[in-house]
Amino acid sequence: MERPFVLEERTHLCDAPLPRRVHTALQGLGSAPPAVPQAGPSGAHVPLGSPSGARGRGRRYGEQVIETERLVLRRWRESDREPFAALNADPEVMEYFPSTLTRERSDALADRLEAEFEERGFGLWAVELSGEFIGFTGLSVPRFTAHFTPCVEVGWRLARSAWGHGYASEAARAALDHGFETVGLREITSFTAVVNTRSRRVMERIGMRHDPDGDFDHPALAQDSPLRRHVLYRIGADDPR
Repeated sequence: MERPFVLEERTHLCDAPLPRRVHTALQGLGSAPPAVPQAGPSGAHVPLGSPSGARGRGRRYGEQVIETERLVLRRWRESDREPFAALNADPEVMEYFPSTLTRERSDALADRLEAEFEERGFGLWAVELSGEFIGFTGLSVPRFTAHFTPCVEVGWRLARSAWGHGYASEAARAALDHGFETVGLREITSFTAVVNTRSRRVMERIGMRHDPDGDFDHPALAQDSPLRRHVLYRIGADDPR
């Protein structure tokens, strides 16, 4: 994640009482595989934004829409697939990821991001600017094991054309507000490769604080990868943002 932590005596998310649905979502994640998108069988996806995508649990597109001054954060749509694939194929956007994504892997990732709303009650929203899809921002649960997991992180990935306008910070603040005020989280984390200064600046602009003692080697990356070393940021529900 573009990103895609204990400061002072702050209680860690893992030690604080969790909202019931978040506690359920975090159970068993210690044995989950690394967060590397895997391609599903060709054509094997539930149409995004369709009633069948709700998987019978009553959360269809339209139930979670967040509007900021300039942006709309919403559930995923079938029409998002093409611009999302273009974003994931852009080497500049994916500079701090192991590789770009094929169309098949990008579609599989879109399916997984939409499904997470059904599984957890929150997720990574598609972000619109003036009616156009520009990427995603929101909350997710890391799918790898580290000293600070299980936890909930805030993350974002925007198209290159959307950089430099403050959209990532604007959307991420809205995601934090949702996490603290609606989901009931006490702490949210974020992390990225040490060298990803752009995402680190966003984390700092939205009020997150670097926890140097929490920095870690990402277990999904090769030991000789220049991206393996990651920084960890935190923000609590009572912190300014």
